[in-house]
Amino acid sequence: MSTRFEGTANYIATQDLKVAVNAAVLLRRPLLVKGEPGTGKTVLAHEIAKAMDAPLIEWNVKSTTKAHQGLYEYDAVARLRDGQLGDPRVHDISNYIRKGKLWEAFTSPRLPVLLIDEIDKADIEFPNDLLQELDRMSFDVYETQERIEAKERPIVVITSNNEKELPDAFLRRCFFHYIAFPDRETMQAIVDVHFPGIQQRLVKEALNLFYDIREVPGMKKKPSTSELLDWLKLLLNEDMPLEVLQSRDPAKAIPPLHGALLKNEQDVMLFERLAFMHRRGG
Repeated sequence: MSTRFEGTANYIATQDLKVAVNAAVLLRRPLLVKGEPGTGKTVLAHEIAKAMDAPLIEWNVKSTTKAHQGLYEYDAVARLRDGQLGDPRVHDISNYIRKGKLWEAFTSPRLPVLLIDEIDKADIEFPNDLLQELDRMSFDVYETQERIEAKERPIVVITSNNEKELPDAFLRRCFFHYIAFPDRETMQAIVDVHFPGIQQRLVKEALNLFYDIREVPGMKKKPSTSELLDWLKLLLNEDMPLEVLQSRDPAKAIPPLHGALLKNEQDVMLFERLAFMHRRGG
């Protein structure tokens, strides 16, 4: 397994991101990655696994997720039902233990990358409830009286969209990195990876319009990298004339195929209002 992350053919990693990943791997601290949606936080874990030829184990956190589900779940209801039906499986309680993602990561035959995705979706106690297991890299299964212990600390990547503050005790145990929104040069490299051979004049005009949109005051949700890539794909598919992107007519403020970039009615109405105001002023 490769021990250093240098990005991959499909993922443009900035120098500071490479440093953060490699520091977290060396320290075997969980890498806590924050950044606005669409900046590649989740994809990062996939690419680290590819680059290091490691299996990826994904734990997608929801608002109802509890920390113990990452360890295991005991299905007492199924055991009771089988007992009523006379199923001989009831005599072995391990038949009713469902392994969680931490259990999978701790016992993986090859050192894995464990992705705990969108940790801030769960309730505030969720990160604290994981502290002991992430520190010790072991836990007890009380129903079977066994201890599950990692032979080697897995590489842990934790993502957060900053929807709520994470506890200080949890943050102390992580190596932190904030993925800043890509500057124009980095975005150009990302586009080139996804659209090799794309007409550079089209990219230039599309990026001009894209970054102009992100600068409009009052936007509720600025378009992200993934939305730019979707938009470019549509522009290419529709064979959009370059002049449409080059036009800076304020009376037509709303961009072509805007549904790929503007994802709520408030932002669409904002651009329509700007266009109306310019038409009226004209």
